[in-house]
Amino acid sequence: MPSPIAPSAPLFPRRIGRALAVAVALFAVAPFASARAQEVTTVFAAASLTNAFQDIGKLYREKTGKEVAFSFAASSALAKQLEAGAPAAIFASADTKWMDYTEGKDLTLKATRVTPIGNSLVLIMPADQAKPVTIDARFDWLTFLGADGRIATGLTDSVPAGIYAKAALTSLGQWDTVKARIVGAESVRAALALVERGEARAGIVYSTDAAIAKNVKVVATFPANSHPPVEYPFEIVKGQDTPATRAFFDFLVGTEARAVYARYGFVVK
Repeated sequence: MPSPIAPSAPLFPRRIGRALAVAVALFAVAPFASARAQEVTTVFAAASLTNAFQDIGKLYREKTGKEVAFSFAASSALAKQLEAGAPAAIFASADTKWMDYTEGKDLTLKATRVTPIGNSLVLIMPADQAKPVTIDARFDWLTFLGADGRIATGLTDSVPAGIYAKAALTSLGQWDTVKARIVGAESVRAALALVERGEARAGIVYSTDAAIAKNVKVVATFPANSHPPVEYPFEIVKGQDTPATRAFFDFLVGTEARAVYARYGFVVK
């Protein structure tokens, strides 16, 4: 009589064991992944701060090992994104209007407000067409622009550069003359690009934007008293005043960051 065959070990418990092992491994990794994600400080910043903030973020990473993520756009667009619930830890605006707006909506912390830098407003042209001019109440804009020339700047009802441009032209008594020639862009960097590509006869941007462009030249600086001061307030977003946020916020106004601002032509206060 043949001897009985011993039954093989059931597979089901073995599969359960493997599944449990995978689950334990995932559980062990998840907190570390979550912690890494939480280490990234997200900053909403005006488009004109792009180059300076990217350099400052790199310096901070080299010194601390901490990551910083940036979202650059017009201050108006960023303020609206904050209002819609977009996640950010710090907001750096190119004017006081939109910072006041986020404060009024209880989105940012007024107690953290600092205004470490400023800028100037300039008129630019494509480099191969640029000729210095003097902007005052007597400047002949229509002759300067020619038959169909356009001026690129930010949207004059929302983008800070455009708001400053409209204020300056209005103060000089020239707004009604040139408003039909204005091309409003979604950000000051977008306006700069229109001039760089030769799609606009001239542009009204910040001096720091003109400084980083290769194909444009500044032909005039608007009188400082023709528009409100170009200022950059920074604030921490409500609910984000954590040690990590505070550490980078302090770095943004520290000695090393101020050296970067100066290198890009900002007025350091």
